[in-house]
Amino acid sequence: MKHSVPCLLVASVTGLLQTAAAFATNPFITDQFSADPTARVFEGKVYVYPSHDIKEPPGYKGRPNWFVMEDYHVFSSGNLTDWIDHGVILSRSDVEWADQTAYAMWAPDAVFKDGKYYFYFPATARKELGGGFRIGVAIADKPYGPFKPLATPIEGVKGIDPGLFIDKDGSAYLFYSLTDKLFAAKLKPNMIEIEGQPITFDNLPKKGLQEGPFVFERGGIYYLTYPHKENKTERIEYATGTSPMGPYKWAGVIADESASGCWTNHQSIVEYQGQWYFFYHDQDLSPAFDKHRAIRADKLFFNPDGTIQKVTPTLRGVGLVQAASQIQIDRYSAKSNEGISIVFLDDANPHAGWQTKFSGADSWVRFNEVDFGRGARKRIEARVKSAGGGALEIRLDRPDGLLLGSVKSGQQTDWSLTSARARKIPSGVHDLFVIQKGAGLEVDWIRFR
Repeated sequence: MKHSVPCLLVASVTGLLQTAAAFATNPFITDQFSADPTARVFEGKVYVYPSHDIKEPPGYKGRPNWFVMEDYHVFSSGNLTDWIDHGVILSRSDVEWADQTAYAMWAPDAVFKDGKYYFYFPATARKELGGGFRIGVAIADKPYGPFKPLATPIEGVKGIDPGLFIDKDGSAYLFYSLTDKLFAAKLKPNMIEIEGQPITFDNLPKKGLQEGPFVFERGGIYYLTYPHKENKTERIEYATGTSPMGPYKWAGVIADESASGCWTNHQSIVEYQGQWYFFYHDQDLSPAFDKHRAIRADKLFFNPDGTIQKVTPTLRGVGLVQAASQIQIDRYSAKSNEGISIVFLDDANPHAGWQTKFSGADSWVRFNEVDFGRGARKRIEARVKSAGGGALEIRLDRPDGLLLGSVKSGQQTDWSLTSARARKIPSGVHDLFVIQKGAGLEVDWIRFR
């Protein structure tokens, strides 16, 4: 997966042009570490507000090998394929009440109310303000900012992981967590103060850490979703109720513990253009260190009774891929049991992405949902290398489906672009099967021209 080509030109809040590596596959942001994605639909697009993992900066005096986070980006997309990085929308240095020696700008959220966008974030308060985790608010006229933080955090709230919910009647609620407990408070109409005292959800399974509450409503059912570390790592669970403040009854697991061993997870669930989506994170870009994470998205489905079907994480993700783009087959939908391995293109730079190694006779990968438009593509191109001189067959929809073409590689140990004539290229959206023929080879991407 080469990042130089799919990069997008984007405008930051400072007005400078930036580039962002963004894809239709998982993880969908790859040029930086990100986590805790809250997805919202604003102005007809999906906006994702994640936290931002960074490496320990010079002079860092915090807990070693831990979460280091000092600012927030926001990303948007109208098709879940092309993502725009709007740059840094809020930094720790912008927050008057935050401890400037701490790097604890953890999971945020954002909502729209009465013509304004409200961004909620946790930070460690300065010692003279009592220290500890507090939740602040920043306000903007646009979903991408610029956001102006208030001079003080929300009074009466101590915690992390703010999750906001606005009910059909316009009432707003703040959910958050602290020390293995989940809390909720109704917000006043000004969106920056709470009414009364927060309540605690104390009837959910209690063994292990609970954090990161996110609430949504569908068909009159209110869903309280949250990460829960009952065993070794966090899984995503949910409870249901008939009102925003509960009571909630535990209902099941949305996503199991990550196969990667990532200690944390953090979720949001949103409906967009008739489909529900589950946003979360894993450690794709840092398999040996789970404090450097990457944000993902997969489709989410409900049963007729309103219960949530368990999500199986994918590499393929949710965006439709154009046939003319670089199709990153290392983000496969399925693969043969043997003969396929996925490795970084450059171990020293995981942000450069991955490659697919084919090493078994007739080994294959399947890549779903490629849009050929009106068809009429004339060539297949691939970035490959092969010490023994290998070849790929590209077929449509099935392993024995329509042969679109064969791409051959000479005996070469350096990456090169090779191409072949395409035949009978169809129109519309199809799945691809990429199948090894001959000697083994390594593939960065394929595309149709």
